[in-house]
Amino acid sequence: MKWMEKAPAKINLALDVLYKREDGFHEVEMVMTNVDLADRIELMELNSNTIKINSHNRYVPDDSRNLAYQAAALLKKKYEINTGIEITIDKHIPVAAGLAGGSSDAAATLRGLNRIWNLGLSMDQLAELGAEIGSDVSFCVHGGTAIARGRGERIEHLPAPPNCWVVLAKPTIGVSTADVYRNLKINELAHPNINSMVESIYNQNYEAMCQSMGNVLESVTLKMYPEVKMIKEQMSRFGADAVLMSGSGPTVFGLVEHDSRMQRIYNGLMGFCEHVYAVRLLGNRLDIE
Repeated sequence: MKWMEKAPAKINLALDVLYKREDGFHEVEMVMTNVDLADRIELMELNSNTIKINSHNRYVPDDSRNLAYQAAALLKKKYEINTGIEITIDKHIPVAAGLAGGSSDAAATLRGLNRIWNLGLSMDQLAELGAEIGSDVSFCVHGGTAIARGRGERIEHLPAPPNCWVVLAKPTIGVSTADVYRNLKINELAHPNINSMVESIYNQNYEAMCQSMGNVLESVTLKMYPEVKMIKEQMSRFGADAVLMSGSGPTVFGLVEHDSRMQRIYNGLMGFCEHVYAVRLLGNRLDIE
């Protein structure tokens, strides 16, 4: 049997870090939503009892380091599946960008294998399994728009935000999420107002949403990587309504309401940034049916 799944990227409209937990992880509170930039995952059963990863992208690992591989391995072990699976990843989300590409691939693999192997698991059960793979996988299983708490695995669903363009720009640098969190000075942070962000989404108030955006990880990443700060400044200068770094970076995104301004920002960024995308906010949950 063969099955296709879409794996959309996510952005953080707001990201706050509350404190460092006893288990070494940080307690976070984030508002996340999907954008219309997606990998495509093709799943095909194999006669041999193996997991095979295919991708034309040289930065995508083809072994157990790959989160989609880990998703398949987790289901195989937990539900004693003795058939193999070939996972082909058609990569469109840039790698190591702060857009949860790997997590979304893992989530799509969980959803697809749930069908292929007739496991009958609910979205909530898949999201719970996803938390064993990575912090963003739980959100990516459901997709849509949500507040994520804990390590990111506790999900509270929200309506789709006001519709707009999202211009994404990723510089050709890698950012170590571990280094960013290690250098985070929690006592000195200016915390975003998560409640205001949630209220603006419920009220479908685009301006209030733009004003409520914030990401405490910028306090570290922008100092460590001046390229990220420069892109943020350029995007503001070109006329984006609001600009923020997604996750721990290095991708920066700008929200834009009008087509003409989106085009101007996109063209301006193409001059000095290799990976630039203009996409729409999705914001609606993925359906298991």
